[in-house]
Amino acid sequence: MPGLRIAFLAYRGNPHSGGQGVYTRHLTRELLELGHRPTVFSGPPYPVVEDGVDLVRVPSLDLYRQPDPFRIPKPREFKSRYDLYEFGIMCTAGFPEPRTFALRARKLLQARRDDFDIVHDNQCLAYALLGMMQDGWPLIATLHHPITVDRELHLAEAKGIKEHVTLRRWYGFIKMQCKVAAQLPRVLTVSESSRADIVTQMGVPPECMHIVPVGVDQRQFRPLPHVAKVPGRIMTTASADVPMKGLVPLLEAVAKVRTEREAELVIIGKPRAESRVGETIQRLGLEDAVTFVSGVSDERIVELYAEAEVAVVPSLYEGFSLPAIEAMACGVPLVATTGGALPEVVGTGRETGVLVPPGDVGALAAAIGEVLDEPRRREELSRGGRARVLDRFTWRATAEGTAAQYEEHLKRGRA
Repeated sequence: MPGLRIAFLAYRGNPHSGGQGVYTRHLTRELLELGHRPTVFSGPPYPVVEDGVDLVRVPSLDLYRQPDPFRIPKPREFKSRYDLYEFGIMCTAGFPEPRTFALRARKLLQARRDDFDIVHDNQCLAYALLGMMQDGWPLIATLHHPITVDRELHLAEAKGIKEHVTLRRWYGFIKMQCKVAAQLPRVLTVSESSRADIVTQMGVPPECMHIVPVGVDQRQFRPLPHVAKVPGRIMTTASADVPMKGLVPLLEAVAKVRTEREAELVIIGKPRAESRVGETIQRLGLEDAVTFVSGVSDERIVELYAEAEVAVVPSLYEGFSLPAIEAMACGVPLVATTGGALPEVVGTGRETGVLVPPGDVGALAAAIGEVLDEPRRREELSRGGRARVLDRFTWRATAEGTAAQYEEHLKRGRA
């Protein structure tokens, strides 16, 4: 089949705002190298795309931009009914970005009906996608994991009735996503664990679900033998300071580790104001042992991995886990939980990673201590982890699997 013209939709795409931007950047680059022509339609924060990949910046009020999230726009910023709709949803404690992005993207695509062969949505799952199919677009979507899990874990951490009610309103978009996902003819996800949870929790028919694992840029994320290890250095990556990422259990485990040996923790991410993470650091007296790093280049992140003696993914749940395969690709020994898809990603053999139950502080501390104390074990995990990534989880494999899904979907549509 000749190269396909792909309209790739990402309601937000900043590579530092979680996995969506990473997925957008690397998948479209590899699709381009396979001979396809992807065009990214994205709302702010806008993604980084490689040379040759077109980027259409879909405007919005950008209500959550830093350093002024939940801002009040100036009157001159309201230029369409979509802007009014977006602001109105935010004022009722809802999250409007997926819904209003899809409305704007549909309007843009209606004027470009002859420019694309297929539309690929990256976890927007808004009602306007159904309108796009009514407009005649062949459409598939990627759903990395069910956001229902995020909601339940976040609600479990809520303090008081007011916060509980606010969170339920914030996650109100999930009802829309469940309705839309259940009506799409083809939904891609990244693991068997995510597939099972999406079918159970979001009502997507199992025959519509197809697994294409995500990958890592093994040329970028690689061992750096010339970089000296920092004794006792532990590293973790948290794209967001939310309960699902398990930072509080990790901090408690680090405090236990430090009772027997020197140790420090580097967190790639940024803490929220008045979060449990900040409170926990103060309660445990870890102010001098924890460093947050954000806004740095991929190359610097690779250097930080190279300085670490162990990487940790303490998540209570993961639909996949890019940080896990990035650490493994860098040859850093990995300790992770069994939350969600992590056993699928890390592997259950002794040579690729150490797995512990999610939220088990004692088991997590023991595993970190074991790896820090045993150089031979670190060497074994370093070799085994990188070999597993190179064998299974590269962006080229992700692009090939995704392109095969495009072709199958279009073939079925023609039939």
